[in-house]
Amino acid sequence: MAIVVGYVATKEGRAALKRAAEECVLRGTKLVVISSHRGGKDFDANEASQFETELARVQAVLEEKGLEHEVRQLVRGNDPAEDLISVAEEEKADFIVIGLRRRSPVGKLILGSNAQRILLDASCPVLAVKGD
Repeated sequence: MAIVVGYVATKEGRAALKRAAEECVLRGTKLVVISSHRGGKDFDANEASQFETELARVQAVLEEKGLEHEVRQLVRGNDPAEDLISVAEEEKADFIVIGLRRRSPVGKLILGSNAQRILLDASCPVLAVKGD
């Protein structure tokens, strides 16, 4: 079993990673960190390099904490929601952790397409956390 976390280098992403790591310690499970990007013309080499650097930093922090973990950067043309749900099913995850950001009243109606899809379509529980 594992805990899958969707990671983006934002305060919400860092809060999700922190909470997922805490849950892994409590449960003695593996942490699978997913950084998902659609790719294509909007994803250039410079941006890819920045994401690799950030994920290397995440990996170093998790190694320092002694957590069993795996960090995956996915650029497969899928929505992040598809990637997280797919990996969670593949890993038979205990649950998925995602970060949510504050929204305007209109934004609350929409919630966020990726967050909404994960909450509604995941076959395992989903823990949504706010940024610090």
